[in-house]
Amino acid sequence: MNSEELQYLIALKQIPNVGDATAKKLIQHFGSAKAVFSANNTDLLAVNGFGQHKLKQFRDPSYLKLAEEEARFIEEEQIQVTYFKDKSYPQNLKHCIDGPIVLFQKGNIDLQKQHIISIVGTRQITSNGINFCEQLIETLAPLNPIIISGFAYGADICAHKKALDLNLQTVAVLAHGLNTLYPKAHKKYETNILKNGGFMTDFCSYQNFDRNNFLGRNRIIAGISEATIVIESAEKGGSLVTADIANSYNREVFAVPGRPTDKFSKGCNNLIKKQQAHVLTEPADVIYMLNWDLEEQKQVQQTELFVELTAEEETCIQALKKQSKAELDEICRLTQLPSYKIAPILLNLELKGLVRPLPGKLYEIINY
Repeated sequence: MNSEELQYLIALKQIPNVGDATAKKLIQHFGSAKAVFSANNTDLLAVNGFGQHKLKQFRDPSYLKLAEEEARFIEEEQIQVTYFKDKSYPQNLKHCIDGPIVLFQKGNIDLQKQHIISIVGTRQITSNGINFCEQLIETLAPLNPIIISGFAYGADICAHKKALDLNLQTVAVLAHGLNTLYPKAHKKYETNILKNGGFMTDFCSYQNFDRNNFLGRNRIIAGISEATIVIESAEKGGSLVTADIANSYNREVFAVPGRPTDKFSKGCNNLIKKQQAHVLTEPADVIYMLNWDLEEQKQVQQTELFVELTAEEETCIQALKKQSKAELDEICRLTQLPSYKIAPILLNLELKGLVRPLPGKLYEIINY
């Protein structure tokens, strides 16, 4: 990609109300970002999703001027730029309709043919959360995964630090441009992250840290990985938004359960209760659920003998025995029980070690 095309890409990205999905549509229609800007009004308006309200802003020359300045910054700071049509563009993001048309990177990031997971959670992570996060990454370390997070306080920096301790590649996705780092307290980790991973964003250098940028940052965290793991979360928070985005991308989501009275377990418990996340009680479950080297890493799970089951749990077990794997709707059909009853039954059976959730929202019996 030449510098001129890069400028037009950056300009296209900055125009209000022209998101990445529309930008991709325009580029695909006209062949290049430069050709988009060269198109006449009639041709632009003929593209589905591009209306009159966007046209006036589209003709504002200030966006091209900003793009020219940004291209100069990229060259001077040796920023790596990845275009959504490039082979080096993250494969998982290619499947996201609103994946960035361009990504800006610093460091030694290599996402090709690697296991990738995102770890998120509260900024006020507890000691239990820290311990679980560290144990999780230690368990996954033999498979050499890339650890993605948002460089924030709490769960994010815990994940980055543990990855660095284990010499794993870690990528910090930022909610601002690459001319600065936020929070400043984490600048001390910059050198090591650049050596063994790097920083990534789709924000330009003149776009400073802003809470309104979190949604854009979180879609990259959710989309770039195979799974998003929520360590701890209050009843509301950015981690839950990331989990929701990951679900919309059909990614696997895991949540670490906690006591109902714990403030920073409420978000995770709700994700599990609403079947928006797999319950994650042991780090090794991630390896199984994502089918990472399953035969070599298979964990032998011991269950109690003579586990007591309710009548409805026994009905569910008998229904599952007729299928090697079954979706929730199929289990409802076989048991003649409504989904609002089946969901907690499956969770109880999972906690008893008799049923295991699988990728694709499937369930299977184990150790019965």
